[in-house]
Formats: sequence, C-alpha cells, structure tokens
Amino acid sequence: MTSEILKPLNRPESVSFQEAFLYWLKLGFISFGGPAGQISMMHQELVERRRWISEQRFMHALNYTMVLPGPEAQQLATYIGWLMHGTWGGIMAGALFVLPSLFILIALTWIYLVYSEVPAVAGILYGIKPAVTAIVLFAAYRIGSRALKNHMLRAISVVAFMAIFAFNTPFPYIVLIAGLIGYVGSYVMPDQFQAGGHHGSAKNTYGPALIDDDTPAPEHARFLWSRLIVFTVIGLLIWGSVMVLLAMQYGWEGTLTQMGWFFTKAALLTFGGAYAVLPYVYQGGVEHYTWLNATQMIDGLALGETTPGPLIMIVAFVGFVGGWTKAVFGPDLLSLAGVAGAVIATLFTFLPSFLFILLGGPMVEATRNDVKFTAPLTGITAAVVGVIVNLAVFFAYHVFWPDGFDGIFEWFSALIGTAAFIALFHYKAGIVAVISVCALAGLSYSLLLG
Repeated sequence: MTSEILKPLNRPESVSFQEAFLYWLKLGFISFGGPAGQISMMHQELVERRRWISEQRFMHALNYTMVLPGPEAQQLATYIGWLMHGTWGGIMAGALFVLPSLFILIALTWIYLVYSEVPAVAGILYGIKPAVTAIVLFAAYRIGSRALKNHMLRAISVVAFMAIFAFNTPFPYIVLIAGLIGYVGSYVMPDQFQAGGHHGSAKNTYGPALIDDDTPAPEHARFLWSRLIVFTVIGLLIWGSVMVLLAMQYGWEGTLTQMGWFFTKAALLTFGGAYAVLPYVYQGGVEHYTWLNATQMIDGLALGETTPGPLIMIVAFVGFVGGWTKAVFGPDLLSLAGVAGAVIATLFTFLPSFLFILLGGPMVEATRNDVKFTAPLTGITAAVVGVIVNLAVFFAYHVFWPDGFDGIFEWFSALIGTAAFIALFHYKAGIVAVISVCALAGLSYSLLLG
C-alpha cells in the first residue's frame, strides 16, 4: 500500500532529441553484460527511473525483437528511439549502441594482433579462454531455461545439437527446418509453440509514462504502404550500392566483397541473439573463408565479452582479422585492411536490424501476438539452444585439448572454466568480473611456469 502511494503520479515531460542523444551515447559506453544485462539496464533507466516508456509497451517491443534475427538489445534500443523520435531517433539510438564498441574493438584487435605473442598477454588469454567456454555454456542454459518450455521444444533442441555436432549440418538448414516445424506446429499443436515468457510479463507499474499503455501510436508509427516501400527501397539501395562498389573494386571473390555477402546472410539467418550467430560465423569465417583460426575466434569472443555494446560485435573482430590476414590492401597496409574489414562486417550485420524496426515497427504497434507468426520463431529459438551447446563443446575441446585428444589435457584451464561456470551459475557473478578474475589467474599461472 505504501509503495503505491510513493509511486510518482505525474507524467514525465516530453524528451528532446538532444536529451535522448546523450542517453543513447552514454548507454553505448556502459552497456556491458551481454543482451540480458543491456535489456535490464534499459528497463531500469527508461521504464523505472525516467519513465519514457511503460512496462507494457517496453515488453511489447521486446517480444518483437526477441523473434527477429540479430541482436535483440540493439534492436530494442532502435525501436524505442524510433517510437520516441521517428526514423532519425531510431537510427540514432541503434547507431550509438554500436559505434563505441566498434571503435574500442578495432583498437583492441590491433593490440591483439601485434602483441598477442608477448608472454604476459598470452597468459591473460590463457585464463580468458576457459572463462569464455563457461560463458557460452551458461548462455545455453540461460536461453534454454526460458525458451524450452515443453518436451517438443526440448526435442527440437536435442535434434539440432545432433545435426550440427554429429553431421555438421549447415546452420541455415537447421534454422529453416526448425522454422518449418514451428509453422506446422502452429496448426497441429499451437499450445506447444506459444511465444513469450522470455523476460517475464508486464506485471509492474512505475507511474505514468511518456509513452504509456494507452498512448496512441504517433503518426510516424502508423502503418503506410508508401512508407514501407520507401524504406525498403532505401535499404536495398544502401546495401546494393556498397556491394556493387566492392565487387567493382575487388571482384566478387574479393575478401571484402565476400565479407559483405557473408555478414548479410549472418544478419538474416541468426535467430536467438548474439550467441546464435557464433556457430554460423565460425563455420564461415574459420572453416570456409579461413579469415581466422579457431584460437583467434575464441580470443575474439573474449574481447567481445569485455567491451560494451552487443556481443554480436565479434563480427568486427572477425572482419578486422580477416582483412589483416588476407592483406587486402597489401602487406604494408595491414592495419587499414583490418579497419576496412571491421567496418564492412559491422555495416552488413546491422543494416538489416534497422530495416526490421523501421519496416516492422508500425505493424507491431498495430497488432498483438499471433501464434502463426511467432510459432516458427519459437521453433528456431529452441534449435538455437542446441546449436549453442555445440559451440560450447567446440570451445571446450580447443581450450582443454589444444593439441587434440592425443595431446596434453590442460587441467588448470579446465579448473578455471569450472570455477567460472560456478561463479556465473551459483553466485550470479557478472561476466566482466568473471573474465577479469580468470585473466588474472591465467597471468599468474603463466608467470609461475615462466
């Protein structure tokens, strides 16, 4: 009763574009903790404290981004920015969520490539790698505990794991088959493919919000066919013009051109959040294009975990290392080649995310959940859990048996990984804190041996 009286009853004043700009810029520099942490951070600031948007409208936007391919936290920021200030508000929010991380990762990747052989740096990486393995395994548990709500979805997850682990089935095929199962399931057993429940339901109220439950959609958020066509054409023109320029300059088989094409597919096929993109990026970046090796992939994930912004920003690391490794501008311009690769990877990964919001947002504002729309995506999310478990197995093999099963078992690395998982699972430790402690343990161990 008391808490109800203490809740503020006044509706917040309108928010200027400049005020929103400063918030989204700050968020871009402090958004650690992966998608769950970033969504929680936005909820605390925008729903609870500033009350720019109500709990119900926040959750409605989140439910939409959860069923899209790509980074849901960045898409949620784009959606809220778009709802508040139109097209430019959405572009601003989404871009500021990404750009600080891009600049930081470019700098860290350069340091990594130049100084990774330094003993102290190698020791730190030795400790971070098992922590990353534990983080991926914990991510599979966390996503699975929310997504696998019944035996049907658990079965899809197990089959997906076996498909990629035992038969090396390409990730897009797994996504397609899981989506078809979900579509059929929406007619045969719709109760088994109900979406929602990922982040709880809109039970709480924090007082009147600027965009409240009953606030009508602004003019820019109303569906118009003309607006849909214009945004589609603009998006295709941006994508197509950059691809044509790359193909004309470097040829279709050129490294940067292939990066543009590959990361476009990654952006459209990776449902289930940041961890879902990793198996596909591994299959393409490591096995097919050989832009980087397996060890570098694990190191890149470690860097991605310790920087702000969406975890999917590991694509910038892959692009930088790929541009550097392939020396796309010649042996004397490796750093410039790396920057070009990072920018290309980031552009093509995030461009679809902006289009999903600008094109789909008006329809989401006008409609509520339809099981026939969400069921295929529910099936895909279940499959993604199995794929992420496979990724954790892959990381564990390369970290604990770096020379294969015939080589030495890295017992201290396994000990660090076990401790990291216990810290995440039992003690709810933060990811950055876990990585920092594991890095210190790896450095200490390497100094003792050295």
